Amino acid sequence: HPDLATFYSNIGSVHDSMDNYPKALLFYEKALEIQQQSHSPSHPGLTISFNNIGNVYYNMGSYPEALSYYEKDLEISKHSLPLNHPDLATSYSNIASVHYSMGNHPKALLFYAKALEIQQQSLLDNHPDLATTYNNIGSVHKYMDNYPEALLFLEKALEIRQRSRPPNHPCLLASCGNIGVVHDSMGNYPKARTFYEHAIRIGEQSLPLNHPDLQMYRNKLEDVINK
Repeated sequence: HPDLATFYSNIGSVHDSMDNYPKALLFYEKALEIQQQSHSPSHPGLTISFNNIGNVYYNMGSYPEALSYYEKDLEISKHSLPLNHPDLATSYSNIASVHYSMGNHPKALLFYAKALEIQQQSLLDNHPDLATTYNNIGSVHKYMDNYPEALLFLEKALEIRQRSRPPNHPCLLASCGNIGVVHDSMGNYPKARTFYEHAIRIGEQSLPLNHPDLQMYRNKLEDVINK
């Protein structure tokens, strides 16, 4: 019965939010099993369960399994949603994140680019999701040592976040810190210092003083000053 699927899915969500991933998986799979009995294999109603299960596997670090479920979600979403629908961008983004976590950086870039293309058509130009995708693309370029490209995307992310978030929001810390790391890697130490200092100032207003991210940027600042 569809209501039973919803019931199982809701229990899965509670376990998911408490990081009880094996239990979340158990209930999400029960929900999917019921949905598969009452829907055709390509029914859009299956995508939420595929996505939920993919998310749990991703959070558990089981990347091949996560990829399998995200791909099932994408396959249905491509045929059931308009080509510029934001949920389709999320599907591409999820697959990109798995490839990124597996170290498949060129594939991650490919899927993030598809997500970005949709978001640029369907979202306002100061939407936080757009900033997240710019940041993700910048981060992939950073890991591939493509520093000029990394800066381009990370700066776009920062610009949107400065327009759409409070000045002490933790995502601004991440943006400033990432840009600092790229300048540091390029040997632009004065610029790296400026961005690390920005990140620390934001973190001191928005995070516990012993937060690992704050400590990391304090250490990086100290290293840059010594350089």
